[in-house]
Amino acid sequence: MKLHILPEIEIIEETETELEPLYRVIIHNDDVTPMDYVVYILKTVFYLANDRAAEIMFTAHIYGSAYVQTLAKSEAEKRINKAHSEANNAGYPLKFTMEPE
Repeated sequence: MKLHILPEIEIIEETETELEPLYRVIIHNDDVTPMDYVVYILKTVFYLANDRAAEIMFTAHIYGSAYVQTLAKSEAEKRINKAHSEANNAGYPLKFTMEPE
């Protein structure tokens, strides 16, 4: 007679976790930052496709600001800080803000 040992199974109950609030990232136009640099930041920091980045850049250029994307609060803060840091290091006053969704 063979004896089979079964592994112990632990039942994990799902608990409701509070999701982080969502925030809209907004880019603001300025008269100094070159358009190609704005597209570069939108592509490398916010991971947008070239066409979408160019569309957002032109919208901000024409209307003064434009919606970039909606992110969890901590991720929005992280990306905005990175964009500001890179733009500052390059000598540009590129500005992003965020607002609750």
